[in-house]
Amino acid sequence: MGDEDIITRINDLAHEEHQLFEKESEGKASTRERERLKEIQVQLDQCWDLLHQRRARRSAGMDPDQAAVRPETTVEGYVG
Repeated sequence: MGDEDIITRINDLAHEEHQLFEKESEGKASTRERERLKEIQVQLDQCWDLLHQRRARRSAGMDPDQAAVRPETTVEGYVG
């Protein structure tokens, strides 16, 4: 998956996330939709992490295609 594909995926997930946030704020989100919102948040973190890995590898003269999606336990454990 190239950078453009990752960015497209991020945009798609962000759009879906926004729609679900809106439903949730109106009190209309189902249990499944709230679960999906959590899934999207993890997937967004994974996509951003992958994009950052690819850019870092490229900057270091390494192959960006060797970057890999890291597990939820890794990306959700980052401290800002």
